[in-house]
Amino acid sequence: MVRGFLIIALVAIVVVVLQLQATLAALFILARIAFFLAIAFFVYLMWRERRSEIEAWSNRSRIVFYGAAALVVADLAASTVYGIVGLDGLAFFLVLGFSGFAMWRVWRDEHTYSR
Repeated sequence: MVRGFLIIALVAIVVVVLQLQATLAALFILARIAFFLAIAFFVYLMWRERRSEIEAWSNRSRIVFYGAAALVVADLAASTVYGIVGLDGLAFFLVLGFSGFAMWRVWRDEHTYSR
C-alpha cells in the first residue's frame, strides 16, 4: 500500500514540476470520450446479438424499448459533455433509473411465458 502511495505521489510531483496540468486535463477528457464510446459499442453488440428477438415484439414494446435505450445514450452523452454536479446529477440518475426500469419492464412483459 505504501508503495502505491509513493507511486501516486511521484506522478503528482512530476505533473506539478513539469506543469502538465493542461495535458492531464486533456487526457481526462479523452478518457471520458473513450469510456462513452466503449459503453455505446457494448450496447450495440448486445443489440446486434438479440435484434431478431426484439423484432418479434409488438410495435409498442419495440418503441418503448428503443426510446428508453436512446434516452439512456442521450443521458450518458449529456453527462460526458456537461458533467454530473448537483441537481444535474440527480436528474442524470433519475433518467437513467426510469429508462432502465422501462426497458426491464418491456423485456419482462415480452418474456412472460404463461400467456
